[in-house]
Amino acid sequence: MKSPKTALVIALAILLAALVFIFFRSGAREVILKSGDAAAASAGDKTTQPEAKPTKKVTLFFVRPSDGLLAPEEREIAASDSLIQETEEFIAEIIKGPTGELGAALPAETKLGRIYITRNGTAYVDFSRELADKHPSGTTAELSTIYAVVDGLAYNFKSIKKVFLLVDGEERETLAGHIGLDRAFLPDYSRIAKN
Repeated sequence: MKSPKTALVIALAILLAALVFIFFRSGAREVILKSGDAAAASAGDKTTQPEAKPTKKVTLFFVRPSDGLLAPEEREIAASDSLIQETEEFIAEIIKGPTGELGAALPAETKLGRIYITRNGTAYVDFSRELADKHPSGTTAELSTIYAVVDGLAYNFKSIKKVFLLVDGEERETLAGHIGLDRAFLPDYSRIAKN
């Protein structure tokens, strides 16, 4: 004969198993509506628009084909309280390339690894190996790539004072055979076209 404690434990175990089964069985179909959405859903209203996310206007720099100088192009990125998230969005826009007649500053195959920013304002920007492997090379092209990143970050994010470019998480002797990447770069706005 079973004790009352054993019977209670068995009953609780069966109840728990049933609740777990119901939870996992119905979980994929459950939809939680905010209180304001309930009325719209019941009325079948499909005119509600998703809330607009805040954006931040930034200036990117791409290569002007006529003289190799950097020329500005404005974009909007998602605004965030996180400097890292905003700088990642910014670099992603540089990788996408220009929308007009300017030339790309980075090879299109390039991917962003991570960005680290120290308290003293040094940004470490880690790119995939395609940054170097797919680069057209040449001193002017390498300088355009470097300063599109360095000047762009320093211009748009005032807390960034200098930038290290890394490839696959490591310092590289040169970007593509000409300009050394073994140091941090300060912004050099003299490379930006005046008109």
